Amino acid sequence: MYTFPDAEIPRGLTEDEARQRREEDGFNELPSSKPASVFAIAFSVIREPMFLLLVAGGLTYMVLGDVPEALMLLGFVLAVMGITFYQERKTERALEALRDLSSPRALVIRDGEQKRIAGRDVVRGDILIVSEGDRVPADAMLLSGSSVSADESLLTGESVPVRKAARPGVTDIEPPKGEDQPFLYSGTLIVSGQGIAEVKTIGTNTELGKIGTALHTVAPEDTLLQRDTRRLVRNVAIVGSMLSVLLVIAYGLTRGDWVKGILSGITLAMAILPEEFPVVLTVFLALGAWRISQKNVLTRRMPAIETLGAATILSVDKTGTLTLNKMSVRELFADGVAIDLKSAPKDGLPEAFHSLVEYCILASQRDPFDPMERAIKQLGEQYLSATEHIHVDWSLVREYPLSPELLAMSHVWCSQEGFDYVIAAKGAPEAVFDLCHIDDNERQALCLQVEIMADDGLRALGVARSIFSMEELPVAQHDFDFEFIGLVGLADPVRAAVPEAVRECYQAGIKILMITGDYPGTARSIARQIGLNSPDSLITGDELQNMSDDELRQRISNTSIFARAAPQQKLRLVRVLKANSEIVAMTGDGVNDAPALKAANIGIAMGGRGTDVARESASLVLLDDDFSSIVQAIKLGRRIFDNLRKATAYIFSIHVPIVGLSLLPALFGWPPILMPVHIAFLELIIDPACSVVFEAEPEEPDIMNRPPRDQNEPLYDIRTIGMSLLQGIGALAIIGVMFAISCCIVNDGMLKARGLAFTTLIFSNLALIVSNKSKHRLSLQVFHTHNTAFWWVICGALVFLGIVLYVPFLRALFKFSPLDAADIALCAICGLIAMVWFELVKAMRFARR
Repeated sequence: MYTFPDAEIPRGLTEDEARQRREEDGFNELPSSKPASVFAIAFSVIREPMFLLLVAGGLTYMVLGDVPEALMLLGFVLAVMGITFYQERKTERALEALRDLSSPRALVIRDGEQKRIAGRDVVRGDILIVSEGDRVPADAMLLSGSSVSADESLLTGESVPVRKAARPGVTDIEPPKGEDQPFLYSGTLIVSGQGIAEVKTIGTNTELGKIGTALHTVAPEDTLLQRDTRRLVRNVAIVGSMLSVLLVIAYGLTRGDWVKGILSGITLAMAILPEEFPVVLTVFLALGAWRISQKNVLTRRMPAIETLGAATILSVDKTGTLTLNKMSVRELFADGVAIDLKSAPKDGLPEAFHSLVEYCILASQRDPFDPMERAIKQLGEQYLSATEHIHVDWSLVREYPLSPELLAMSHVWCSQEGFDYVIAAKGAPEAVFDLCHIDDNERQALCLQVEIMADDGLRALGVARSIFSMEELPVAQHDFDFEFIGLVGLADPVRAAVPEAVRECYQAGIKILMITGDYPGTARSIARQIGLNSPDSLITGDELQNMSDDELRQRISNTSIFARAAPQQKLRLVRVLKANSEIVAMTGDGVNDAPALKAANIGIAMGGRGTDVARESASLVLLDDDFSSIVQAIKLGRRIFDNLRKATAYIFSIHVPIVGLSLLPALFGWPPILMPVHIAFLELIIDPACSVVFEAEPEEPDIMNRPPRDQNEPLYDIRTIGMSLLQGIGALAIIGVMFAISCCIVNDGMLKARGLAFTTLIFSNLALIVSNKSKHRLSLQVFHTHNTAFWWVICGALVFLGIVLYVPFLRALFKFSPLDAADIALCAICGLIAMVWFELVKAMRFARR
């Protein structure tokens, strides 16, 4: 967090002022695509083949003078449009929720407190705090900063970062025009330094808004599964169209009834067309992303949902993901003596440790956000608040920030007397040792103390001081003559839910790699606490640097920890793991993590402490930075793929009897069994069943007891299609036999037989829904699962069937004769028999397990 030299931290706007300005100026967002209107949805429905077939059937009946039948079909057109509108709006609401979550985040000061808010909530006059890796949410004026530079290539096309400097007196934002200007532009990236800025313009009034570029939106994208499905639908539609044309020709030539031939062709086309597949995929992916967001994981790229269930490696950062990132100072070391603060006296520290705490505070921000610096500040308030070691009247002159080359930072202070500069430094122990030019013997002794702290699970910081005479400050920290003071050991407790989540991952066949910049001892201590397998199998960053890719490929399969690893090395680890045919989920939060997040099969950025550039490179964003949320997302990814497979199995199976009943009359010389009105009625059950019912189905009990699925395993695999066809053929055989027998032995044979066949088809349809709800549990068991949509579909289908059978007007339109209770019972029994053999298969599987 940024500290203001020689100034008080501004209070910023109040929440009331921010609310008032938002009402005046609107939200800080650029124009984006609006939800589809009713007319747009209606137009999309009109272009659908199923709609065109329904209209064609209605017009044919109109030509024949059968107005009630025509009106019935056109009524189904309205019903289909209603269902489509409902599904479209449900999908759109899910996507709107994702857009709100994916809005860039901004750190502002309001009511004197630092708050992280959605970028769209930033208003004119807000005080922004920006630092390396942040995406600037609005056009702003830099008020104060340290080594701030920004990547403005989005606006200028120039890839070289532009240095920024505060310029008192400048009030208006100007277009980009070179170095040392105070202007920060919406959408640009802070690549170094930190500072504070005042927002001047938002939304369409920013430089980015003037160009009309829409940024930071969640746009649905076609996945591999969607492309495969589109190809399947196209191929089946072509085959179905050819068969329908052949049926019309055959009907007309053999019977001379071309009108009925056309109606039979339309019926067959409606029966074959698998128009449910695109609907199912759209609903499953959109609602799947929404469900995952309820587990605090935001989906930025839809293909990640498909890949989640196939993840074999989960590579995670230690700090903040496995741990709480809530540090506390546990141990101090100075002058060869260590003190455990758990046993330290509450009234004060021994004098030998006062300077260590004093300079550690001076090397930190005055109003810190970093968990380590907050812990250090709390330590000072607890033990040194009434001493001369707290310097509230000193002025910060300059800050030397942390860099990849030197993992240490220094603050230059000036006291009120102003005779000399006082410099305080803190950082990684080896970096501070380097600054202090410690000899080998002393370094060896201090490294031993660092290892002792690390073995206790503590993160060690080195602290040093220097005095510099009043003259021009040097460019680099190495030019100061530092004196080593001591070590500070900080503890970061493990998140309570992590050990159970780790156990669940191992149970699911997912290997966990822990990557940390901490010392090996600290990493091993955390690994043991969370139950990581092989906590002693560790590779350090230096070892990794000197290792060939072939050697790393061999060793990585037996390694669980990478300690003292640099963020840049994550990219190499991802490439090696992928070369080993692993499906890699990788977490990251910094600018340097972005390439690895982009290269991973599933990049997971931190939403709480992560930078904008990391979030933009990732497929998923972890909103609460909690490891257990990743595991929940993987579980949901597996559930989504499972339910997709169940839905597709149901679609294949239910289309078999429908297609069969459309073809049997042509093959055996029977009158038509099904007509367009019957297919339309069935679609009112099939569409919500395959999209809403199966999507809402809870996960199987063993979902996290299976190994990850093969990423190349198709959704429409031979086994699934084969079992579905067998289910459908079983239902078709029973319905066909019932129709044939009914035609021969029942009075009013054709109308009664059609009514019996159709009613049996409805019960078979419901039985297939129940049977396909679970591939492992018996149908009686799935009734106990919580799925409200399932009961709505079942009850709705039975109610509408009753209306069709017992309202004379509708019964006449459907060309049925009345059915008594015994007939209904017979149809129900026959419909249930269609799924008995599949239940026996599931029972045998269960017995084997």
